[in-house]
Amino acid sequence: MLYEVAELSSTDPSARPPAQPGSRFGRFANLADRFGATASFLCAIHCALLPFVIAVLPALGLAFLADHAIERGFVVFACVLAATMLLLGYRRHRRPNALLLLLPAVLLLLAGVIVDFEQSAVAHAWLVSTGGSLLALAHLVNLRLSHVHDANCSHG
Repeated sequence: MLYEVAELSSTDPSARPPAQPGSRFGRFANLADRFGATASFLCAIHCALLPFVIAVLPALGLAFLADHAIERGFVVFACVLAATMLLLGYRRHRRPNALLLLLPAVLLLLAGVIVDFEQSAVAHAWLVSTGGSLLALAHLVNLRLSHVHDANCSHG
């Protein structure tokens, strides 16, 4: 399904042309997706390594990184950022690829937060690491689709 700028009706307020790559919103969306992808990937690494380094964190003064409230807050922030940017990206490129990665990523992250860390550290680490990786991948797919389907789109 192609999104043609020429067919936009000026009477339809929901129809707006895709953001220009150099526009303020285009730069913000690009930066937000890059930030989301990096943060999600770092979250995945953090969650994968946490069971192995949990005893070392207090000695380094980083015990707060193992706090469940910090993790839950970060998961909520990452999910809200991803949902916002992927929905805005979908409005630009009209391809559901990134959104299809969002649902399993959010479900895995939420399941990982619900799993009791003390009783099942491996399951927790696997769930949140996989969910964070999928969320990072969703941001990267959204970046790619937004880049390919900009206002100067000449393919298709």
